[in-house]
Amino acid sequence: MKRRTFLQTSVAAALASQVYAAPARRPRIILRSSWQVVNIGDIAHTPGVMALLEKYLPEADVTLWASGDFSEEVHAMEAKRFPNMRVVKGSIGETGKVSNADLKDAVDSCDFLLHGSGPSFVARKDVGRFVEHTGKPFGIYGITYGGADQATIDLMSSARFVYFRDSVSLKKAKQDGMKSAIMEFGPDGAFACDLRDDEKAEAYLKQVGLKHGEFLCCITRLRSTPYWEVKPGSKFDPAKNARNEAMRDQDHQPVREAITRLVTETDKKVLLCPEDMTQMKVTKLNLYDQLSDEVKQKVVWRDKFWLTDQALSTYVRSAGFFGLEMHSPIMCIGNGVPAIVGRFAEQTSKGYMWQDIGLGDWLFDFDQPEQVANYASTVVDLVQRPEHAQQMVAQAQAVVTQRQRETMEVVRQSVGL
Repeated sequence: MKRRTFLQTSVAAALASQVYAAPARRPRIILRSSWQVVNIGDIAHTPGVMALLEKYLPEADVTLWASGDFSEEVHAMEAKRFPNMRVVKGSIGETGKVSNADLKDAVDSCDFLLHGSGPSFVARKDVGRFVEHTGKPFGIYGITYGGADQATIDLMSSARFVYFRDSVSLKKAKQDGMKSAIMEFGPDGAFACDLRDDEKAEAYLKQVGLKHGEFLCCITRLRSTPYWEVKPGSKFDPAKNARNEAMRDQDHQPVREAITRLVTETDKKVLLCPEDMTQMKVTKLNLYDQLSDEVKQKVVWRDKFWLTDQALSTYVRSAGFFGLEMHSPIMCIGNGVPAIVGRFAEQTSKGYMWQDIGLGDWLFDFDQPEQVANYASTVVDLVQRPEHAQQMVAQAQAVVTQRQRETMEVVRQSVGL
């Protein structure tokens, strides 16, 4: 059976199994997204999926059901790109009581709930209560899955579709007996993020002496993010902290080598920048401070956090990206910028999406010494063979774009378009 026929048949079967029927008007979708704002990658999920809905479902009205810490600053940034965006917050209680009038109106009037891209089935409780008390359909778009209790598996099985952002998650879900009508690979929503603040990016690059196309961005991280340093109410975790300390030098030495070789063997500079609010400190202590004085002359350390729009406007002015984070590389590839990913066990299986989109040569498991041995050379090669790098980016973009189109067609049919 051809893939398109299979998708259409699967959607038809899923729709036939549902009792709820949408009214004859513009479909109304609730996008449950916006997980936290201390990380520009977590922020990027939301505008990415909103951009896809805007492109492929322009007939639908979308309301963002955001998490409690969705800040005015982030809201304002996203509203520049989506001036008509409607945002609600709150929760649905065990009895079905909705915590505020705005959320109640959104829940009562919507036809479909779309759980946005993220590190897991983040809003499992919210979705469960939505389904229990409304009987309305839902779908899950672009998540990682590492296992769940039976109740969660049953809930996910009742979704119209579940798209996993990496093939390892998809395989695990099938092994666990998940049986949603459509279970396939679907790219992380952040690939479609297109926020921009060109003015801030240009001003910053001028301030620090970096020119368009003459630098690479680098982000590093610890094994576990020390959220206790930046999130109120987050408790210090001695076990995670001990693991961070134990692996600190092993994880950062290959990145330091890549920086050193890059600035000595090519004409490029390096910008050390953050993906989350803890990483200014991390990059200074583990990268910048340990470089030689000669190398430091060609390295800029960004000492302040930034939002997704300025970061992405900076990435697209760079010659590429390397480091130990995931969502800055995702945004880079989505916007035509070469990006090399380093991963380790603590980051779940999300990194394997690089293999799924044809970028396996740019994926390095830092728990595998034989892979790490080639890391610095690959970073240098990205600069020395720019045409090859752009070919790889274009091929990956083609895979992502095709899956975005196919998965959004399923969303269209699921909401009755």
